[in-house]
Amino acid sequence: MSDDLERFRALPLFAELGDGGLRRVQSLVTEIQIPAGQVLVHADDPGAGLFVIEEGTALVETHSQGVVELGPGEFVGELALLVPEATRSARVRAKTDMRLLAIGANDFRQLLQDEPHVALAMLPVVAERLWHSTRS
Repeated sequence: MSDDLERFRALPLFAELGDGGLRRVQSLVTEIQIPAGQVLVHADDPGAGLFVIEEGTALVETHSQGVVELGPGEFVGELALLVPEATRSARVRAKTDMRLLAIGANDFRQLLQDEPHVALAMLPVVAERLWHSTRS
């Protein structure tokens, strides 16, 4: 189990969590693999979860920024979970084969309450994404 905890600790989103928090993350996530070219998220769909990229590259196709590449350690799907009744703001597809950690919406909300370090790790990323989206 300690190898799994270190695997999660290596991800910036979970890096500040203690062993207990990492075990909580471990109990909540589902590992998924998707092949290159597959769409992970469609714009305007309801938000069902957060995805943390462990391996591979995703293409995020937005209206305001065009195409943005995200890689290992980055996450997608947070906005539709943070804003009540929001929908997905972009299409996300795999540029390469990918391995992701998926956290369902309810589990994600509970994780943010139980482990505020996750929210603190997300805040600068979300703020930067918002800043870029308003610059176009």
